[in-house]
Amino acid sequence: MSDLNKLLEECLNEELLQIIISNPRDKEQGLKVKIRPVMIKEKLYFQASEYVGTKIYHLNYEKDRMAEKIEEMLGGKYRQLQAETQHSLATVLVSKKGKVTISRKRREVTKVITSLSHNRKKEYILEEGRRVGFLVDLGVMTEEGKIVKARYDKFRQINRFLEFVEDILPQLPKDRQVRIIDFGCGKSYLTFAMYYYLKELKGYDIRVTGLDLKEDVISHCSGLRDKYMFDDLEFLQGDIASYEGTDSVDMVVTLHACDTATDYALAKAVKWGAQVILSVPCCQHELNGQIGNELLEPVLKYGILKERIAALVTDGLRGELLERNGYQVQLLEFIDMEHTPKNILIRAVKDDKTAQNGKSEAPELDSYAACRDFFGVSPTLEKLLEPGNGGL
Repeated sequence: MSDLNKLLEECLNEELLQIIISNPRDKEQGLKVKIRPVMIKEKLYFQASEYVGTKIYHLNYEKDRMAEKIEEMLGGKYRQLQAETQHSLATVLVSKKGKVTISRKRREVTKVITSLSHNRKKEYILEEGRRVGFLVDLGVMTEEGKIVKARYDKFRQINRFLEFVEDILPQLPKDRQVRIIDFGCGKSYLTFAMYYYLKELKGYDIRVTGLDLKEDVISHCSGLRDKYMFDDLEFLQGDIASYEGTDSVDMVVTLHACDTATDYALAKAVKWGAQVILSVPCCQHELNGQIGNELLEPVLKYGILKERIAALVTDGLRGELLERNGYQVQLLEFIDMEHTPKNILIRAVKDDKTAQNGKSEAPELDSYAACRDFFGVSPTLEKLLEPGNGGL
C-alpha cells in the first residue's frame, strides 16, 4: 500500500472535516475539489464538490470509490491535496514528474468538534431548527422549526433542489428582474422554497409564476402566497402547452410534469431563450408505446425493462435535443419523491457555442437521428423544436 493509500485510509471516515484538492494543471478543466463526509440513509458517503469555472458539480461516493477518485485526480488534473481531520492535518504535493510528497502534523484540539450529524444539519440551505413559515403550513416543519419525521424525505428533497438552484446562480442576471416559470407546480413545495431562497435569502429581484391545471391547488397556493406577502410570486391555472403569458423567461422549472407535458415545457423554454432549465421528467409513456427493435426484443418483451429503457431513452434524446439548441446539458440524480424512481434531473444552461458545435450538416445522418431510428421512436420534443413549428 502506498503512502497516499495509507493517508486516505486514515482520513476517509467520520472524523474527516474536509479535503481540498487544488493546484490544477489546467484551470479550464477545474479549479478545486472540496470533499466532506455526509450521512445518507444512515450510510457514510463522501461528497465531492468540483469547482469548474462558475459552476459546482456535486457527486457522492462510498469510501473505496472516493479514494480511487482522489488518486485519479492527483494523477491527472490536480497537484495538491490538504486533508483536515479532527486530530491531524496533512498535505500532499505532486511534482511535474509525478513524485508524491506527504507531510503531516498532529492537530491540537482546543474545543469540542461537532459530530458529523451536526455538520450535516448545518450544510442544509434551509436549516433544521430554523422556522420557515410556509414549510410549517405545508406540513414539513413544526412551529418550533423541527422537521416532521414523516416529511424528512421532503425536507431533504427541497434542500437538494435548492443546491441545484445555487449552482446556477452565476447564470442569472443581477441588473434586472429575473423571470422564472414553474410548470406543473402542484402543491408548490419547491416553488415556495425557490422564491424564498432567491428573494429572501439571496436578495434577487425575481418574479415567479407557478402554473398548474388543478383549481383547488392554485387556490391553496395563492392563499399561502398572500399570507406571507410574497408579492412577486403568482399562481395561475392553465395548461403548459397553451400558456402564452410571456415572451421572455430566464429560468424554466418543470418537476414531474407527466409524459409529453415535459416536452412542451422544454420547448417553451427553448423558444423563450431561457438561460436555465431545471426539469425532472415523469411518466414517459409516449416512447414506451413506440419503442421497438428486433435486436432488443429479448429485453423489450419484459414490460418493466421496456418501461425503464423507454424512460432513459426519452430523457437522453431530450438532453441531446437541448444541446443542439444551444444548451450545456447534465443529467443528474435527484432525490426520490414519495418513493418514486423518477429521480433524474435535466439541468440545461444556455451556451450558444454548444449549438454551433452540436448540429450536423446532414441531420438525417447524425447521431441523434441514428439513435432515434434505432429505437423506432418519434419524440414530441423533436417535432416541437422543428424550425417554423406553428405551435411555438
